[in-house]
Amino acid sequence: MASKAVSDAHEGASGPPGPHIARGGPALRPAPVGQLPDPGPGPVRATAPAHATAPGPERAAGPGTAPVPGKYVSSSVAGAAKILVVGPLGVGKTTLIGTVSEIKPLSTEAMMTQAGARFDALVDSGKTTTTVALDFGRITIDGALVLYLFGTPGQQRFLPAWRDLARGALGALALVDTRDLASSFDALGNLEELGLPFAVAVNVFPGSPRYPEDELRSALDLLPGTPLVECDARDLRSSVRALIALLGHLIDTAPSPSDGAALTERA
Repeated sequence: MASKAVSDAHEGASGPPGPHIARGGPALRPAPVGQLPDPGPGPVRATAPAHATAPGPERAAGPGTAPVPGKYVSSSVAGAAKILVVGPLGVGKTTLIGTVSEIKPLSTEAMMTQAGARFDALVDSGKTTTTVALDFGRITIDGALVLYLFGTPGQQRFLPAWRDLARGALGALALVDTRDLASSFDALGNLEELGLPFAVAVNVFPGSPRYPEDELRSALDLLPGTPLVECDARDLRSSVRALIALLGHLIDTAPSPSDGAALTERA
């Protein structure tokens, strides 16, 4: 069915103030664990990452040779969609794509330097690299729909590259960190400027505060229909559920059949 409908407040936030300068709302209060909705496993199945399960090196398929699992798109696939994974520096975009990708993910990580400290917001002291171009991965949903995942750089100074990556995308998964919600304002503002449908996933870090859903929605200035879920970018099932929440949103907001041509054009 999915294949039919789819033909992260502080003043040191990076980049110029965007349309989300008013985001913030009332003071957030810690909430019990499990306040955010769980989209549930549903009937959708995802292909396990091949780089974690396939034995030995990949081999090119020749005449009479079965394709290496995970390397090639299955013949059962009936549709494909380009999806962005966005968010601020250090929120877990590279981790999520690496977790769910059924092929060895492409990553453009570079060492963080002292020179960049003037421009980039401070993050976990354990982080030593940052994405400077894009991350790329692929996941097959239910054997019928392929998602091509493009992770964007987290710094606002990479916005020109960000906009190029957004071309042809059907939607985006925006990761946020409750330890620094304001750092996500730029990414959410960029998505709204592009008119790209999105879902928000709160990536749960060890020791990160939990808040009621309504307070998070107010702080992030989300529309009532925008999905808001929790995930752990290190966990396959949790990350896939976040992507499924996005797919459900794209299906619910998809154009009518008479507008199918427009959807195909965007794809």
